[in-house]
Amino acid sequence: MQIPDIMHAIEIQSGKLVPVERPVPVPKAGQVLIKIMAAGVNRPDVMQRKGLYPPPPGASDIPGLEIAGTVIALGEHSTTLSIGDKVCALVTGGGYAEYCLASASLCLPIPDNLSIIEAAGIPETFFTVWSNVFDRGHLQKGEILLVHGGSSGIGTTAIQLAKVFGANIIVTAGSSTKCQFCRDLGADAAINYHEQDFVSEIAKITDNKGVNVILDMIGGDYFPRNLQCLAVEGRLVQIAVQQSPKSDINLWTVMLKRLTLTGSTLRARDDTFKSDIASKLLKNVWPLFASGRIKHIIHSTFALCDAAKAHELMESSQHIGKIILTVAT
Repeated sequence: MQIPDIMHAIEIQSGKLVPVERPVPVPKAGQVLIKIMAAGVNRPDVMQRKGLYPPPPGASDIPGLEIAGTVIALGEHSTTLSIGDKVCALVTGGGYAEYCLASASLCLPIPDNLSIIEAAGIPETFFTVWSNVFDRGHLQKGEILLVHGGSSGIGTTAIQLAKVFGANIIVTAGSSTKCQFCRDLGADAAINYHEQDFVSEIAKITDNKGVNVILDMIGGDYFPRNLQCLAVEGRLVQIAVQQSPKSDINLWTVMLKRLTLTGSTLRARDDTFKSDIASKLLKNVWPLFASGRIKHIIHSTFALCDAAKAHELMESSQHIGKIILTVAT
């Protein structure tokens, strides 16, 4: 196909998302150019818009960390893909556009039983959950996982993956509707944090034994409360700090329970690290899509030019699952 020189994209200007025209990028060695059909919207995009999460050196300043579309150009040494391949990809930026560069090693085939729009919302959440719950948190069959924000894109992904690999899941969510959705998806228990204290509820649910792994994106005053919820040898994995990056810590709790406190961000990691996760997903998770054992939860879609409305919805926290931007073809 003929590749144009100029594309439509969404740019951040003074904290706002603004439609602009940009040059179509050219793939370098190891990269491919993807004509985007859909792109996922994530909390890091909102943080970037607010100036709290700048792109790493060398990444596009255009927001957007996950895309799906068609490979239309190959850089040197991009031998694992062919022009015309339909893929979803994890990217370091540039997803809110008609065209985007991606590392060939971070492109995955569209899973069987999923549309290309559904596939656009997979990479960021599934890479994040696999890396943090299984690789970093070492969740094992029969253990208990606590997920804060169970109805989010990360939450709905964590529920399904933890369940299919034999763990028990407790979630927190902000309404009775969201709690019921999480239970229907596979959570063993759901706590409405507006109406219940999750520390005391978890004590009841676990008979005061606590949970083995916590996946937290809140931070702030959740941190000391999370420590109370952990079982002996428990692991807390911090992946975001929506409330605050600062908190008090009782080191006695850490020492007496022999806790492991860890955390990570994905965007700045190199392609070698991310491609290892991609390989694990392709082997362990992609067959689950094909068999229907897991599904992708999409709340709503917006046209690319309405990206600002998509951010408004995300900041309202009224959604369940993923928010997707669609690009006219």
